[in-house]
Amino acid sequence: MSPTNRTVVVTGIGATTPLGGDSASTWEGLLAGRSGVKPLEGERFAELPVRIAAQAAVDPGEVLPRPLARKLDRSAQFALIAAREAWADAGYTAPAGTVASAADAAGASVVPERLGTVIASGIGGVTTLLDQYDVLKEKGVRRVSPHTVPMLMPNGPSANVGLEVNARAGVHTPVSACASGAEAIGYAVEMIRTGRADVVVAGGTEAAIHPLPIAAFANMMAMSKNNEDPTGASRPYDKGRDGFVLGEGAGVVVLESAEHAAARGARVYCEVLGQGLSADSHHIAQPEPTGRGVAAAVQNLLDNTGLDPAELVHLNAHATSTPQGDTAELKALRQVLGDDLDHIAISATKSMTGHLLGGAGGIETVATVLALYHRIAPPTINVHELDDDIDADIVRGEPRKLPVDGPISAINNSFGFGGHNVTLAFRTV
Repeated sequence: MSPTNRTVVVTGIGATTPLGGDSASTWEGLLAGRSGVKPLEGERFAELPVRIAAQAAVDPGEVLPRPLARKLDRSAQFALIAAREAWADAGYTAPAGTVASAADAAGASVVPERLGTVIASGIGGVTTLLDQYDVLKEKGVRRVSPHTVPMLMPNGPSANVGLEVNARAGVHTPVSACASGAEAIGYAVEMIRTGRADVVVAGGTEAAIHPLPIAAFANMMAMSKNNEDPTGASRPYDKGRDGFVLGEGAGVVVLESAEHAAARGARVYCEVLGQGLSADSHHIAQPEPTGRGVAAAVQNLLDNTGLDPAELVHLNAHATSTPQGDTAELKALRQVLGDDLDHIAISATKSMTGHLLGGAGGIETVATVLALYHRIAPPTINVHELDDDIDADIVRGEPRKLPVDGPISAINNSFGFGGHNVTLAFRTV
């Protein structure tokens, strides 16, 4: 099918995060300014330099049937839970191509060949890989799970969601470190715009709270070692910030062409204007200090979408709580947006959820969509003394009401090791 450049809208959201087992409880936690960071319990974490993390508020084993859960890596478990919520929230009551009720027969179903999934993970089934290696060493070859390979594959979450909803237009997994979830959503937008799909289930997931990844990140000096104050450890923009806090979970959205959504009378949260992409080409792990690459991604977004910066009122920032990254992002925004940055209410929700790596773009997209839909921006917590280099309007302490009249837009930034830069833009409808 030739390119159509169709309008893309969000019709469903789902999440399972350190703040709640679904999108409603997660949103409630964000508005309340509640931290999901806690001490890590268990002997295997006792000797680590970092002994805190933002673990999921609801363990997936409490939600999924045991026979299913044991065949899925934790990252795929999170993705499936969030996708099921988003699918139902969009008004779909059965997999594509099936009819479960009169409502489906009246137009709520999707043609499988017009449905895709794009679920990303930055690390994939790392806990499966590490745990099964321990089984191999301690118990022998015959005890290694036959499900290990499908569980550890980075495309496992997207493939399992695709099987769940009966997607046949394409099942994809972009891997770009901490930008993966956002890149997945951008890829999904392009699938719909170019006419390859009518509906795409997209987002990000991650489950890497394990001694090895924590030790490795800690030895890179990337993580906060504030073990004595877990809830205050993730502190973007604060003078005392000392690194990110690892989180886990998933955020998923159902994207749909506006025509398809209208034909079935779907509730629409907002429009997805598009994405901006770039690469730093600077360092495998350090951000480019001037913000050159991030600025290029934001400019690419403006050029691709025609978005007027004067319309921007909200930003869900990448803001991981690292000393260099937080300031580089805002420098880049100032370069491109100039004085328009001054009227943008900036939220750094990682202060509450921790950093979900490849899942960050997913849950932060959910947060951005809800901020526009409800016209309110969540606060950034733990900013006790604002860094002198922060020249922007950070929402602190309490949620911030956004303009109630007329169309408003917001952007969500995600950046990853390797120099990947992704920014997504959304507008009210």
